[in-house]
Amino acid sequence: MDSPKFFHMGAIISLVTLIGWLVAWEMVVAPYSPGGSWLALKALPLLIPLGGVIKRDIYTLQWSSMVILIYFTEGVVRAWSATRPLSQFMAWGEIILVLVYFTCALLFLRPYKKAAKRIAKELLEKVNSTR
Repeated sequence: MDSPKFFHMGAIISLVTLIGWLVAWEMVVAPYSPGGSWLALKALPLLIPLGGVIKRDIYTLQWSSMVILIYFTEGVVRAWSATRPLSQFMAWGEIILVLVYFTCALLFLRPYKKAAKRIAKELLEKVNSTR
């Protein structure tokens, strides 16, 4: 399997897993209140980039790799502040899934960024040579 395809699949799998992880955390595994918590709705914004990530949309992968860092921050805060071990475990799982997504997205985008820099450099050289 070539690396762009591998990183693309890694991004999709980690994003879908993160959505399920967050819903399970707040509804079943360790909700704030018995019977589930409205905090499960925090998974909804992750559905917005899902279609673009599946379609390999470069722009979506770029902005979602920055937005997902909000979930990293939430995971870190809850991992250190949670008093229940199960909630800490879920927070650490969130952190790991976010880092997997972030890494896969950046490594998938890397060849596109290199190509864009190369094209920009060629255009700049062409413009400078015509002066």
